[in-house]
Amino acid sequence: MPVKRGQAPNFADMMIGMISLLLLLQPPQDSLRVLFWNLENYFDWRCDSTRVADIEFSSRGARHWTRKRFTAKSNAIAKGLLWAGSRQGGLPDLVGLAEVENAFVLRRLLQTTALRKLDYRIVHFDSPDPRGIDVALLYRSSRLSLTEAKPCHLYQADSSILPTRDILLARFRTSAGNDVAVLVNHHPSKYGGAALSAPRRRIAVERLKQLADSLLQSGVPHLVAMGDMNDTPDNPLFGLLEPSLKNLALPLHRKGEGTIKFEGQWQLIDMLFVSKDLAAGPMEILHIPFLLTADKSYGGYKPLRTYAGPRYLGGVSDHCPVWLTLVLSAPRPLRHGRPDWP
Repeated sequence: MPVKRGQAPNFADMMIGMISLLLLLQPPQDSLRVLFWNLENYFDWRCDSTRVADIEFSSRGARHWTRKRFTAKSNAIAKGLLWAGSRQGGLPDLVGLAEVENAFVLRRLLQTTALRKLDYRIVHFDSPDPRGIDVALLYRSSRLSLTEAKPCHLYQADSSILPTRDILLARFRTSAGNDVAVLVNHHPSKYGGAALSAPRRRIAVERLKQLADSLLQSGVPHLVAMGDMNDTPDNPLFGLLEPSLKNLALPLHRKGEGTIKFEGQWQLIDMLFVSKDLAAGPMEILHIPFLLTADKSYGGYKPLRTYAGPRYLGGVSDHCPVWLTLVLSAPRPLRHGRPDWP
């Protein structure tokens, strides 16, 4: 719809225009754009379980989490992804997400926001996390075909399942014929103390290594792991992933950059890893201008959260998203049709 002279375009018209432009910015067939974002309590407004977090994030709960507030957050997430695409020269082909409650919120994100004009599809599995939050993956169906997907539990020493987020494993075939495997993580937090919770994060890193090694041994040439690791890249624990996976977050950490801000200091806990032979541009942290707010206590700025304690702020997350562009090598046949799932 044309805009009359002297009349400002509305938000919907601006989004349609941005989407039309982004669809023209197709990357080369031998590259993929990747984004990861922890969405911090992306719950729906319904209370459909007895979990404390689900009760809290409901219309009648302590947060007064209403359909209107959920819709505002969904629209802000969509706007953030479109902003990232416009800044980076094209839409992300893969979008890893953490702290999503269920498939319902993902469907609402893709069906009721500006993203409904796009070709994103969902990979999601419910996890045994006691708070009811999962990881998920969105992918562009025009660029990638999903061949297999699986939730990978974390196991304790007695072989019981660790009640936390699974690692999501998905395999894709690109339009150029490349085979790509993706591992989406959200490792156990330091809640209750860093030392006390360290063994749980070790289990997560060891499980990630096991999965990466299995995929590489099966002949998968391209492997990317992403996630909120709830630790900084200099932790020696991540050395366990070498040489199978390269930690692309370490250079940014050494420069003092981060994705969350705690007591005035930026910390980098959202990371991207790639298989050792996969060419990748530098990892970037995206500071989305309309999702930042002034840090009145320590100066500068910080991510704009949905809540500060019980107070509603209207933002998306206390995490900034991270970005990576992958360059894929020429397709080659796999030694096996699929890996033996660990």
